[in-house]
Order: sequence, then C-alpha cells, then structure tokens
Amino acid sequence: MKSVVLKEGFGIDKLTLTHAPSPKLASGMILVKMKAVSLNYVDLLLVKGQLNPTIRPPFIPVSDGAGIVEEVGSDIKDFKPGDHVATTYIPQWIDGRYTAQNSRFETRPGSGTTPGQLVEYKLFRTNELIKVPEFLNFAESCTLPIAALTAWNALAYGKAKAGDTILLHGTGGVSIFALQFAKALGARVIITSSDDNKLTKARELGADCLINYKQTPEWISDVLTMTDSEGADVVVETVGGSNLNKSLEALRLDGHISVVGFLDGVQSPINLIALNLKRAKVNGLSVGSRQDFADMLKAISVNKLKPVIDKIFPLDQTAEAFSYLESARHFGKIVIEF
Repeated sequence: MKSVVLKEGFGIDKLTLTHAPSPKLASGMILVKMKAVSLNYVDLLLVKGQLNPTIRPPFIPVSDGAGIVEEVGSDIKDFKPGDHVATTYIPQWIDGRYTAQNSRFETRPGSGTTPGQLVEYKLFRTNELIKVPEFLNFAESCTLPIAALTAWNALAYGKAKAGDTILLHGTGGVSIFALQFAKALGARVIITSSDDNKLTKARELGADCLINYKQTPEWISDVLTMTDSEGADVVVETVGGSNLNKSLEALRLDGHISVVGFLDGVQSPINLIALNLKRAKVNGLSVGSRQDFADMLKAISVNKLKPVIDKIFPLDQTAEAFSYLESARHFGKIVIEF
C-alpha cells in the first residue's frame, strides 16, 4: 500500500511517497480503505516541525481522513463492511467535559505520537471513527473532523441563534463552515478578507456583509455601522495575535468570542477594561467531542450542507497540496484523494 511520510526530518520537501505491506485485521479493530484526507493548519505546523518537534521519522502526517470500512473484527458491533466513515481528532473525548484524561495530545492522529491518515489502509478502534452521511462523498467527508466541528462548536458555545450577527475572519475551512452553519441557523454573517474574489464567493454562500480589511483597515467601524452600533453577537476568531483585540472592539455587550486560530501569532494583548465593560466571553476551543460530531452530522444531514472544497490533489502531489495550503490562496478546504 502507498503512504506519505515525513522520512528524514521536517519540511514540506521531506514528504515522501512510500510503499509498505497492508495492515492485517486484529481483534477489536476496523480496517478502513482510506479515500481522502483534508489539510488543516495544524498539519502544516506539524510538517514544518513547529507543532510537535519531538516526533521521530518516519511519521505519517495529516489528522483528518475519510474512507470505507473493509473488514471488522468479530467483536465489532457498531461498524460493518461498506460503512462510510470519517476519523475523529480527539478520539478519547466521547462526550461531556474536556479533561486531561480524554484530551491527551499524543492520542490525536497526525499530531501527537499516533500516525495520521495519509495511508491507503489503516486499522482503527471504534472511538477513532464515526459514520458519515452517504450523500457526502469521501472528499467532502474528510473535511469534517477538525474544520467543520471547530466551526460548529464556535457557534454552539456562543449560543448563536436566528437573527444574531456573526463576525467571521478570512475564508479558510473553519470560517466557511461557520458561514454555512450560521446561515442554516438564520443568522446574519459579516465576513472579512483581503481578497475581493473570495468575498464574492462568500456572498454566493449567503454572507450578508463583506469587508476587505486591506482596503478598510478601520473595519471595526464598518461592523458597528452594520449592527446599529451594537457590534457582533458572536465572533469566530481564526486570526489570533493582535486581531483578538479588534474582535473585542467589534463585539456587542455580553457577546462571545470563540478563539480557534492563531495565524497572526499565539500571543494576544487584551484590553481588560473593554473586556470587563462589555462582559465579553472569550472561549478557547479544541475541536469537539465525538458526541458533538454526531450532533453536527445531524444538522448537516437535515440541511444537506455540502463542504466547500477549493482544490483536490492526488496522493503523489501531497507536497504541492501543502505548499498550496501555506500560500493561503485557498477558499474553503484542500483535499488529497487516494
């Protein structure tokens, strides 16, 4: 079988297509023929050696994947051959609170010490998979575990509802999923980007207000104007760094900021006076539980939401796919098909 590994150190140029024997089914395991994976920013950090520099090559990267069940162990009841499945990113977090025990970083595929999904055949435990609706193809299904679930919880934790105004930054995977979920809720969406073409695409998906932050560096005023000076009810903060303070300024009283990204940096100064006077709620997110995933899939099925895929690469162009991700030219998700 084929797989892509970091073979000799870190770097996009170190991604190597290799061949190895297919795994053999074992008790308590499920054999999946992987069909597609999607790329997240966390995957790029891993490949560049910035996320987990302690991993030892050869290492199979990429956290999110989807495929079809080939075989199941005799003791497996929840899955059967032919099931369409996606992977889970925090497999031990089934439901309830996020704890030190159920969220251990080393268990996260393609990020900790557990190999990722860039492989044609892989063995999984039941908690590492979830069935996905068959109206979604494999390329669409593989985009769900991190980006979609992060967007889903960013809105859920903010208690977003019909009539609310949601502020989104950029047009990557999380923001575009949040746009789709927000519109399905009946919310109004303000979205920012430096690319007018991307903003046009966002409008086609239902975005109500578009802001080019390069052309309008004082975009906070625009948000306040668009909301009758009240500000956004929920902000999905994908940028981090200095942008978090700007999101706070654009937030309404008692509003909610879901912090999900750090493209502008991991350190962020906060105006504590504004934080207190606005009674703002700032929530850090780490994707979600398996139950959250199941709840999201119900909403996707009811609304027949289709993930937005910018570009699909073949397995032997994995390095090109990562370079495209690094360029930030994409709108929505980047996928690698097998």
